[in-house]
Amino acid sequence: MSKVKRILTAVFAITMAFSIAGCSMIEKTPEAIQKSAVAVVNGEKITREDLDKDPNTIQIIQQAKQQYGDDYAKNEEAVSAIKTQKEQILDNMITQKVLAQKAKELNLLPTDAKVKSDTETQIAKLKKQSFGNDETKFKETLAQQGFTEQSLKDMFITQIRNQEIQDNISKYLAKGIKITDKQIEDYYNKNKTKYTEKPDTMHLEHILVKTKADAEKVKKRLENEKFSDVAKDVSQDTATKDKGGDLGTITYGDSNYDAQFMAGAENLKKGEISDPIQSSFGWHIIKCIDKTEYPVQKLSKVKDKIKSQLEDTQKSTKFSQKSDEWKKAAKITKKESNIM
Repeated sequence: MSKVKRILTAVFAITMAFSIAGCSMIEKTPEAIQKSAVAVVNGEKITREDLDKDPNTIQIIQQAKQQYGDDYAKNEEAVSAIKTQKEQILDNMITQKVLAQKAKELNLLPTDAKVKSDTETQIAKLKKQSFGNDETKFKETLAQQGFTEQSLKDMFITQIRNQEIQDNISKYLAKGIKITDKQIEDYYNKNKTKYTEKPDTMHLEHILVKTKADAEKVKKRLENEKFSDVAKDVSQDTATKDKGGDLGTITYGDSNYDAQFMAGAENLKKGEISDPIQSSFGWHIIKCIDKTEYPVQKLSKVKDKIKSQLEDTQKSTKFSQKSDEWKKAAKITKKESNIM
């Protein structure tokens, strides 16, 4: 290689090195970081700024500051937890982006004017109901939660727009849904306890243990011992153990209780003790102290209510299925290295 060529090669290499270094320095500026993509959905970017301005992100950062102090970014545990949560937030943002794109395609996007009007209404309602229109208290509370008036407004705009999009898509997909009389009748026959004149109730006691074998031992002991004594001795439910396992009066179908537990309890007669029943918490022996059941309303009285419930269920199912289908079909690229 001639001397001139070697010099040109060296100059070219140095120029490229400075060029690459310059790009790196630009990328590391706060402005460039905020504009960097954390995901690309069908060609549309979700930027680091979009992610950082999400109200959920603002809240987790505020929580990190409260737990770890203003230097939370130097704490590995805090950074790891924030990164995990931001990844979940980003995944939700990607879903919302896919839905917005589909809504645009189907001409289902809400107008900016409606979103703005609804946002102003909601903020005015919040100020009045929660702060008595006290602006000082309102702003102080926002600051404590890591928000400004503008970021709060942005949050409402995002949430209202997303909800409008979901509602519009749901209505669009619901056009083909038809609930037959047979579906209504079948549902009614399988769920009559939901349609009593008043909610059915039962007074229960229970003993919770770890295994089925333990539950069988409990059932055997109850042949000769009082239920409350055995509960105080072996029950793993610390909230009711000292009360002899007494759960008080419970409404049928109470969603606060495991579905398998409730099904077993509802089948018991007054004074009856169950065989071992498994739930997500362990194994139970349940005693029905008392129960009050009311007459079931006639189908004609609850038909419209059931129809509405079945329609809502089908709408929700169809929306979820379509959302998953559209998301799988979308071209999505995540750039997780830009999240933090």
